[in-house]
Amino acid sequence: MLIEIFASLKTKTQNKKTIMKKILLPILAGALLAGCATVQPIGVVLTDVQLPVAVTSTSADISKLKVGTAKCQSILTIVAQGDASVAAACKNGDIKKIHAVDWKAKNILGVIGEYECIVYGE
Repeated sequence: MLIEIFASLKTKTQNKKTIMKKILLPILAGALLAGCATVQPIGVVLTDVQLPVAVTSTSADISKLKVGTAKCQSILTIVAQGDASVAAACKNGDIKKIHAVDWKAKNILGVIGEYECIVYGE
């Protein structure tokens, strides 16, 4: 009789563990994969996006404007260097009047990141 009681308890414990696995694993997986909501799209494995930052004039033909860029890099999310400012992009493109600014980001597994400011203007 005692053996039957212990066998019954063991089966109930195993059933609880199985149920917990079936419930908790999907919840944990969803939480880990969902990440945090951000205003920019960010990929866990790869991010390669170009987004608008600002537009001051939409009347100009963007293909006829000067383009200036400025870049910075990040390594292992530990070290970051470079000047990706709007001022540096304007200087690099000899731009005096800004029409639009874009932002470009490329990051692979958080190991190597490249960030670029792109300025369009005259």
